[in-house]
Order: sequence, then C-alpha cells, then structure tokens
Amino acid sequence: MTYDVLGAGALDYAPCRYGNSKLLFRGPERRIDVPYVAFLGGTETYGKFIKCPYPALVESDLGVNCINFGISNAGIDVMLCDQMLGDAANGAEVTVIQVIGAQNLSNRFYTVHPRRNDRFVSASTLLMSIYPEVDFAEFHFTKHMLSCLLEVSTDRFSAVKAELQMAWSARMKLLMNRISGQKVLLWFSDHPPLEEGPVGVNPSMEKAPLFVTRKMLKDLNSIADGYVEVVATPQALAAGVDGMVFSQMEAMAAAEMLGPKAHGEVALKLGKVLHSMI
Repeated sequence: MTYDVLGAGALDYAPCRYGNSKLLFRGPERRIDVPYVAFLGGTETYGKFIKCPYPALVESDLGVNCINFGISNAGIDVMLCDQMLGDAANGAEVTVIQVIGAQNLSNRFYTVHPRRNDRFVSASTLLMSIYPEVDFAEFHFTKHMLSCLLEVSTDRFSAVKAELQMAWSARMKLLMNRISGQKVLLWFSDHPPLEEGPVGVNPSMEKAPLFVTRKMLKDLNSIADGYVEVVATPQALAAGVDGMVFSQMEAMAAAEMLGPKAHGEVALKLGKVLHSMI
C-alpha cells in the first residue's frame, strides 16, 4: 500500500481541459489531432487513487494515444450534454464506454446536477407523492437519497428502480447512437451483471454499477461494435489497496475501489479487442 500521511492530494491527476469543455479530465493532456482511442466512463475510468488506470495501460500496449475522459461519479447525462465529449468520441478510432450505474441521471422522479451527476438537485412532485413522509431537502447526493428511500419502503422503491432502469437504457442508446465510429461497451466490476428478474429483486445499493442488468446490456448489442466484460479476479480483489495512492483521509474511499491489479486485468482483455479494431 502506498499512502501520504500529510493529507489530501497524495496523487497528482494532472487535471486538464479539452476544447471549450467546462469539465476537468485526468491528464497529462493528450493530442487529439492524431489517431486516438477515447475512453468515456466514471470513477474507474478516471482512475481515482490509481497511478496508471486502464486507459494508460492500454495506451502503453496499443501504441496509440488513449485519452481518458473518465469523470468521477459521472452519470450518462454529463456525457450527453458536453459537446466536446461528443465531438471527441466521433473523432476517435474507437470509443470505449464504461458501463456506469443508473442512479446519477435525471428522470421523472428527480433531477441531478448537469455536470456533477451524483449531486441530487430536486425531487419531482410525483416522487414526493410516493414518499410523502420523506424530507427531500436534506439530501445532497443521489446514492444517499436512494438508500433512504429503499430503507423507507422496498415496495415503493421498486417503482423508482424501474424508472431509473428505463431512463438508463434510453439514455445509453441515445449516447451510443450519437457516436458515429466504432464503440466498445466495457463492464468493469467485482461481479458479473445481475440477471434479469422481477422489478424489486436485488434492490441493493451495493452492487455497482447500480441497477444495470444483463438484459439491459444485451439490448445494446445491436449498437455496440464490441462488448468486454471484466470481473475482477479473486486475486485482484484480495490485493485490496496495494499499489493505490491515497491520503489517510481517503483510506475508506480507496478501500471501496478496484485496485491496480484489477485495472491490469481490464487492460489485458480490452487491449486484445482494440488491437483487432485499429
């Protein structure tokens, strides 16, 4: 384990911007006027606490610029709304899209921040009517809010989960259809996608990417040019935070992340697919 006892900022992510985007991405900045592979995704793609996340590892093997457009705690909305991201994906040789959870997107029940999609903004009249006993003013993050709704009523939560799944599927199809070039969908987690079941089954808030099932992924097969499923091996999970860089204050957050060994497993499997596409 590597950590800095002095406080936050143990790892320099060399934040950078591309074009007119208001978003900060992980650097170092890569050229976009030469052939490149674009990586869209969330915290895992960004590589929080990881010196060399899988986009950087793939670049070393592939010999082609790999641009990390991962955003910590991202939802699909920020990928759809940022014009630069859309242009970058369309200019790439291949775009790799990490499967992220369904909780951080605006839907009929609640609205999220347009750039920081994990931030809860407001509940709709419909959601407040379903949960009249809940004070939504106390929530700032989507996962906290959803966890509380699940605790209040599993039965009522099934309607929320179904809405999120439908919104996720529609939003993912829109995102992928907007990308004109080759695109690969990437599942990266400590477990395989949940099998489809009745709404309300497995409503756990622990199985990230939240609420995404295998059937939802299969529905995207006709749009994707490739699908890579990487479930971290027992060896990678047992390694824990070994090789991660974080401060003492970040230790709990780091313990929830997949480590460098798991990123290596992604790079190995994903690299083989990308080699055949470029």
